[in-house]
Amino acid sequence: MTSFFDDTVARIWSDLAGRLHGPFSFRFVLQPLMALLYAARDGIVDARHGRPAYFWSILSRPNERAALLREGWDAEARVIGLGTVMDLIYQVVVFHAVRPFELVVVVLALAFLPYLLLRGPISRIAKHFIAGGVRT
Repeated sequence: MTSFFDDTVARIWSDLAGRLHGPFSFRFVLQPLMALLYAARDGIVDARHGRPAYFWSILSRPNERAALLREGWDAEARVIGLGTVMDLIYQVVVFHAVRPFELVVVVLALAFLPYLLLRGPISRIAKHFIAGGVRT
């Protein structure tokens, strides 16, 4: 059993590393860039409405967590959908199979994680500009 688990983990890491080169490698730029654009859009809206940082709110407000995650998911649905299609095509072309766990890891790492990590800092930067923090 341990050998099977070790082999599976080694294969997954090898497959994930192999995605950096070869077909569809452009998505390692495209998906995080799209997530950045959505995070910027939503972070600026958060700043205008005086909301706290997105990721911090998810961690510190358990009663609002589900609604916040749903909001982020809805904002990122197109990027996640596009990432899912691209990784499915990649898997069929390269592996001649679909590997669902790898699909989830890649899509969330390239699309949702950047959004989650960038929305709050963008909101804080936008608050600085909205409050007139930059003087010339």
